[in-house]
Amino acid sequence: QPYTLKIPTNSVYKNVVDQLYNEKVINDALSFGFVSKILGYQEAVKPGLYKIDPKMNNLQLVRMLRSGRQTPVRVTFNNVRTKTDLAEKITTNLEVTKEQFLELIQDSVYIRKFDFEEETVMSMFIPNTYEFWWNTSAEELFDRMHKEYETFWTEERKKKAQAMGLSQKEVSTLASIVQAESQKADERPKIAGVYLNRLRIGMPLQADPTLVFAAGDFTIKRLTGVHMAIDSPYNTYKYAGLPPGPINLPDINSLDAVLNAEQHKYMYFCAKEDFSGYHTFAVTYNEHINNARRYQRALNAAKIF
Repeated sequence: QPYTLKIPTNSVYKNVVDQLYNEKVINDALSFGFVSKILGYQEAVKPGLYKIDPKMNNLQLVRMLRSGRQTPVRVTFNNVRTKTDLAEKITTNLEVTKEQFLELIQDSVYIRKFDFEEETVMSMFIPNTYEFWWNTSAEELFDRMHKEYETFWTEERKKKAQAMGLSQKEVSTLASIVQAESQKADERPKIAGVYLNRLRIGMPLQADPTLVFAAGDFTIKRLTGVHMAIDSPYNTYKYAGLPPGPINLPDINSLDAVLNAEQHKYMYFCAKEDFSGYHTFAVTYNEHINNARRYQRALNAAKIF
């Protein structure tokens, strides 16, 4: 059967041959060792992940391992709320541990070299599927993600952000709020338009997901005055403007929803009482109150308190 060989960093030849023999990938450690010695592999072990075809002979196998011809692994991360979430997902198929990744992303001095702060560094990671070498180090992982970030921010996207008076980091922060507000990709540009309207006139964003983030409790289903009184820079009921950084990892759809926000006059929106996940939008506060009351009645009827 095909076999996946993982050679950890700092492994020596004995580690490799023992694993291959114990897993019955090779039948004769002595003949494998002879070929390895002739080709100089015993002193040239390269870490990584290697896919071994069952039809390979010793010569082909040793040549592949000596050349370091790895098979790349796929890394996918999305639906991320916290740095710990990101650490767990981004390291799933890699040798680097989540603890090693967390140590770097929480190192304010280290992340400054990428021009990010502790509050904004999450926006450097654009959710997607990427290919990496299995033995990619935590530092190499950061370097690659920074390159992907720069690739995402094309001149066209940068110009759109500038036209709205937002920095790239601010776009990410707003996109994280928009993403938390709606799972419906088709209405995110409209929600982004509401928040941009509020920002323009200095009105507090009053975004419920920022309160959930400030409370640190993602199980909250219904916010109360207690939550609105939390003294946190992420409390957008208490403080006007954008919070210090993203409240989750906004995906490409959410980022583009902000960059391509709808232009309209809506200042308010409220979840629809049919629990469809969509929202009802309003221009005036009175309209909004009527919409909110309908939704609150639906919550009460569903016994969501």
